[in-house]
Amino acid sequence: MRFLVLSDMHDDDVFIHQLKDEFKKADGVLFGGDFAKYNFPETAEPALKRLIDCHDAVYAVLGNCDEPAFLQRLEEEDISVQGSMVFRDGLVFAGSGGGSKFTGTTPNERSDEELVSDFQIIRDQPATNGVAAWENMIMIMHNPPKDTECDKITSGVHVGSAGLRQIIEETKPLAVITGHIHESAGTDKIGNTVIMNPGSLAEGRYGILEVEKKGNQWQVTKAQLEKLEA
Repeated sequence: MRFLVLSDMHDDDVFIHQLKDEFKKADGVLFGGDFAKYNFPETAEPALKRLIDCHDAVYAVLGNCDEPAFLQRLEEEDISVQGSMVFRDGLVFAGSGGGSKFTGTTPNERSDEELVSDFQIIRDQPATNGVAAWENMIMIMHNPPKDTECDKITSGVHVGSAGLRQIIEETKPLAVITGHIHESAGTDKIGNTVIMNPGSLAEGRYGILEVEKKGNQWQVTKAQLEKLEA
C-alpha cells in the first residue's frame, strides 16, 4: 500500500494543488496535524475541506495550532485516528494529537501524560504471547518522539516526547508519522519502527510511505522525503 504523508499544512493553498498526481497514486493520506495557520485557528476549517476534497481515505490527528474542539470536525468527517484505532486492509491506525507544552501561545499544547493518553486504547488491548507488539500498526503523532532525526530544532537540541518514545518502544508499531518540528524533516528508526517527519506542507515538503505484507509480516518498503518548489 502507498501512502501520501503530509503534516503542518497551516492552511496551505499552494503546494497541495501540486500534489494532484500523488493523491491519485496513494491508497491513503496520513496527516500529522496542524490544519490551521499559527494564531489563526479559524483557518483549520478551510484547510480540512481542502484536504478531504483531495482523497477519500485520510487518517489524521490535530496539531498544536488546532483548537482541541476541532477534533469533533475530524470525527464528523470520519478521518480522525486520535485516541482511537482504525482498521483497514489488515493495518491498524492510531494517533495522538497536539504538541508538548512549550510557549503556551498555541491552543493545543499538552503534557506528556496527555499526549500518551491518546494511546491508552492500545495499552488496554490484550498482549499476544505476553508481548505487546503491533507490527501492522501505523501511528500518527503530531509531536515527535524524543531523540531521533525527527525532533531536533535548529540548535540541534532534541525536543521530542519521552513518553511517546516509550510507547513506541513498548508497542513496536510498523511505522510512526510525526510532524511539528518543521526544520527536522527526516526519517529514522526506533528499533524496527520507521519514524518519518515529512516536514511542513506549507514549505512544500511531503513524504511517501509504502508498506507491504510479505508472508505473515508487514514491512516498510519505502520511506521517502520529497520537496516541491513554489
